[in-house]
Amino acid sequence: MPKHGSETWCGCPIRYGATVLGDAWALLILRDLVFKGARHFGDFVAADEGISTNILSDRLRMLDREGIVTREADPDRAVRVIYRLTPKGRALVPVLLAIVNWSETWDVRTEVPGPFIEAYRADPEGFSESLIAELEAGDAAD
Repeated sequence: MPKHGSETWCGCPIRYGATVLGDAWALLILRDLVFKGARHFGDFVAADEGISTNILSDRLRMLDREGIVTREADPDRAVRVIYRLTPKGRALVPVLLAIVNWSETWDVRTEVPGPFIEAYRADPEGFSESLIAELEAGDAAD
């Protein structure tokens, strides 16, 4: 049985990555989880890109189904859901940082704070590990 569970899965890692992450909305949701501290549906809706609620719901369900995020009831407000990255989702941090670095290099309109990109470029692995540790600490504190 293929890892992805699809009968047409050919084992290509780029195909799997593109299937899960090839949608701009999924990547922006991950951006908001990693870099902006988003945790609730409304946090994602409030992002500048203006994602529609039906698309957001669909992408959050897909990321949950793929084991990249979890959804759990907010202990403070039972009607709200908290979204968190799973270990599989946190493993995407180096990928997201590489995209940030690539975009900052090649797109003159990309805005990345100087100290952020300098720290990343000085030690990409250490920077990734530090960011992952911050995400894990934030989840533990919730």
